[in-house]
Amino acid sequence: MSLPFRQSLSREQALQKIKHYCAYQERCHQEVKEKLYELGLYKKDVEEVTAQLIDENYLNEERFAIQYAGGKFRIKHWGRIKIKYSLKQKQVSEYNIKKAMTQIEGESYMQTLEKLCQAKWEIFKNEKNRYVKKRKTQDYLLQKGYESDLVREVINSMQDDEK
Repeated sequence: MSLPFRQSLSREQALQKIKHYCAYQERCHQEVKEKLYELGLYKKDVEEVTAQLIDENYLNEERFAIQYAGGKFRIKHWGRIKIKYSLKQKQVSEYNIKKAMTQIEGESYMQTLEKLCQAKWEIFKNEKNRYVKKRKTQDYLLQKGYESDLVREVINSMQDDEK
């Protein structure tokens, strides 16, 4: 089975398309390079276009990491672990990941964790077995990417309030 023929764009056409792609939403270097390869550019052109985008400030990995981390936290309520892992998947540098993590305020982070815990705890209010209720709530929060020590702390305070 052969791949469908795709038309490759000239370097200038690809540059205009990728500028629009970057202007629409913050992108990481990996996403941009993948898109340029999809547009039919070769490695040398991809590297040159990427460098030009960085020079013209269309592409800024630090800005991307901060926006991405903030958005995933505010909108999807992801924890730091899941955000870090996702940024690593996108091949963002460790420096930029750390910079993005500093943008998530501790107080806001704990409030979100407590709110998620409270909501999940309420869902299991009819659960007779307290251990099962605690375990399901804990698994949910860990899956969202919150640190296990914080999850334990919040769940324990939730149990104390219930007594």
